[in-house]
Amino acid sequence: MKPSELRDLTLDELRQKEGDLNAELFNLRFQLATNQLENPMRLPLTKKDLARVKTVIAQKEQSAERTE
Repeated sequence: MKPSELRDLTLDELRQKEGDLNAELFNLRFQLATNQLENPMRLPLTKKDLARVKTVIAQKEQSAERTE
């Protein structure tokens, strides 16, 4: 997922995506613990996507505070 794609989303959509990624990360960690994870590279990619979403959320919140 590219940051430019994330910047086009609204704050509510970003928060929804953050929740989805948190759930996916939980499921991947659970699969890793039970040795059922098929693609181990999905774990770090999901973490990076989650970090990107959180960064864009923080940027949008800061820009909203500045305009108030």
